[in-house]
Amino acid sequence: MIRVFLADDQALVRGGFRMLIEAEDDLQVVGEAADGASTVEQVSHIPTDVVLMDIRMPVMDGVEATRRIVDSGVPTRVLVLTTFDLDEYVFSALKAGASGFMLKDARPADLLNAIRTVAHGEAVMAPSATRRLLDHVVPTLPTNPDGPDPRLDVLTDREREVLVEIAAGATNAEIAAKLYMAEGTVKTHIGRLLAKLHARDRVGLVLFAYEAGLARR
Repeated sequence: MIRVFLADDQALVRGGFRMLIEAEDDLQVVGEAADGASTVEQVSHIPTDVVLMDIRMPVMDGVEATRRIVDSGVPTRVLVLTTFDLDEYVFSALKAGASGFMLKDARPADLLNAIRTVAHGEAVMAPSATRRLLDHVVPTLPTNPDGPDPRLDVLTDREREVLVEIAAGATNAEIAAKLYMAEGTVKTHIGRLLAKLHARDRVGLVLFAYEAGLARR
């Protein structure tokens, strides 16, 4: 059973999510809160697999709440809920350790699948959403006047190629087709990238690629 915590300052929204989630045999809502501070406090003692985290909440916003949950070391993953006019906040939440993001008006089936994906340790970064998010946030990233990030030195040329494609929002199948390799080989390269760059998931690889200057719009 996947345990889900709802963090949103609107009771009506929480109620809608609760009805949707609890209609599924493999999902259950274990708690809810209307602000980030209460979310952090409750998740610290309520076993939770996934927090559905609204970005803008009173007392403490979703970005800071995400950071505190991740830093606390609890085995809880965060799925950010947002609208595209809040992209800069989403970027901050991803840097803080969120495992992905979904639009609040996403189809119910897509949201449920995203919860399951995150609960199983993977990241939710749909290719189209990744590209649109980066269109907004990449121009705000600082450039590195000293040249390429030294962390890139640990990567092979092939790993860099795969990383560039990940940053562009390509799926494993798309990367395999473009770089003429088996999809299983792509997964192997991604595993090595995660290990070498100490990234939590695919989200971390996307952020690293842009921050390190390896990929640009």
